[in-house]
Amino acid sequence: MHPADQLAPSLQRPLTRSLGTFGILFLTLSAITPASSVFIYIPPMLSEAGPGALLAMVIAGVVGVSTAYVYAELSSAWPAAGGEYVMVARTLGPLAGFIILGVNAVNCLIFPATAGLGLANVLALLLPDLQAIPLAIATVVACTLVAVLHIRVNAWVTGIFLLIELVALVLVAGLGMTEPVRPLGPLLLDPVMTGRPVPASEVGVAAVIAIFALNGYGCAVYFSEEMHEPAKRIARVILLSLALAFAFEFVPLVAVLIGAPDLERLFAAENPFGFFVMERGGATLAGAVAIGVAVAIVNAVIANILAISRFFYSTGRDGVWGGPIDRLVIAVHPRSRSPWIATLAVGAVGVATCFVPFSLLVVLSGAGLAIIYLGVALAVIAGRRTGATAHAPYKMPLFPLAPLVTVVALGYIFWTSWQETESGRPGLIATGLQIAVAAAYYLLVLRRRGEWIVRDPFEEAEPA
Repeated sequence: MHPADQLAPSLQRPLTRSLGTFGILFLTLSAITPASSVFIYIPPMLSEAGPGALLAMVIAGVVGVSTAYVYAELSSAWPAAGGEYVMVARTLGPLAGFIILGVNAVNCLIFPATAGLGLANVLALLLPDLQAIPLAIATVVACTLVAVLHIRVNAWVTGIFLLIELVALVLVAGLGMTEPVRPLGPLLLDPVMTGRPVPASEVGVAAVIAIFALNGYGCAVYFSEEMHEPAKRIARVILLSLALAFAFEFVPLVAVLIGAPDLERLFAAENPFGFFVMERGGATLAGAVAIGVAVAIVNAVIANILAISRFFYSTGRDGVWGGPIDRLVIAVHPRSRSPWIATLAVGAVGVATCFVPFSLLVVLSGAGLAIIYLGVALAVIAGRRTGATAHAPYKMPLFPLAPLVTVVALGYIFWTSWQETESGRPGLIATGLQIAVAAAYYLLVLRRRGEWIVRDPFEEAEPA
C-alpha cells in the first residue's frame, strides 16, 4: 500500500481551494521579486556588458516567453503542488521525475538563506553595521511564521509588500524617464562600453544572468491546489507573471541607462541602482528605495517558503521519504489549512543554511534551474508525442517552437557555465552530483518498495 494511503483521516486533508487568479498572481510575482532582481541580478549584467544588458534582457525575455509557454501547458495538464517533478514523471517516467525532484529540493532549500544573507547588503546604506547571518536567521524565522498562516492571509501580506516594491521600482524609473540625458536607440542597437563595442560573448553572459532574474513564473503551479479551477486559470497566471516581471525589470534598467549622468561611474558602482537614486534623488529617496528593496526580499522569502512547503507536501503525498516522515510532511493544520509541519521544516533548514558560506550556496545552486528547465522542455515534447498532455485545457501556440528555443538557450547556458571556472563549472559539477544522488535514492530506496506513483491531489469529499 502506498504510504499516503495509510495516513490517518485527520492528516489527509487537502489544501483548501480559496484563491482566484489575482491571489496566485500576487504570490507568484512576490516569488519572482522584480525589485530584488533589479538590485541584485542586473548589477552584474551592467558590470559585464554595460548597455549590452538591454539586449541581454530582450534575449532573456524571448527565452522566458518560450519557457513560460512550456510551464503553462504542463501546469494546465497537471496543476499539482509538486510542480516540475510531477510534469516530468508523468511524461518521461519516474526516474526522470525523481531526478528533477532531487535537484529542485536542493535549489528550493537554498533560496531562503541566500535571500536573507543578501538583505544586509541592501540595507547597508541605512544600517552599515548590520550582521548578515543574524539578520538572515531573523528573516527566515519571521517569514516562516507568517507562511504557516492561511494562504489567503499570505496572499494579502505578499500583495501589500509587492505593492511597496513596485512603488520603489516606479520611483527608480521615474528618475530616469523624466530627465533622460541620452537616447535609447544606440544603447540597444549599438552598445558601447569603455570606448569599445560590447562583444556578443559578454551580452551572452549577461543574458544568462537575465534568465535567472526573470525566473519564478513557474512557482504558480506550487499554489495550484489552493486555486479555484486551476487547470483553466493557471496558464494565464504564469504568462501574466512573466509579462509583468519583465516590464518591472526592463523599464528601470532603461531608465537608469538613459538617465545616469555618467555611465562609466554607473557601471563601476557596486550598487549601480542605489548609486543612481542617490545621485539623482538624494539620500532620503535612496534610503526609501533601499527599504522598498528590503521589503521585496522579505516578501520573496515568504512567497518562496510558501511554495517550497507545498512542494514538500506533495513529496509526502507521493511517499518519497518513508511512512513516518511522509505523515508529518503531509499534515495540514485544521484551522490555517496550511502544510504547517512542512513549512516549519523548510524554515528550520533555511536557518541552518544561513551558516553555510554564501559562495558555497551559489555553487550548490549551480545549474539546477537550467536542469529543471531542460526537464520540463523535454517533458512537454514527450507529452505531445505520447498524448499524455492531450487533456490539458491550455495548448501553447506554434508548438514545438517554444520548447526548442528553451533547449537551445539552455545548451548555451551549459556551455558558457563550463567555460567559467570560478563558479560556473563547479556549479555544473555540483548539479551533476545532485542528479547522481537523486538517481541512486530512486534506484536503491524507492524502487525497492515497489512502483513509485505520482499521485493526484487530494480533493475534499462531497457532502452527503
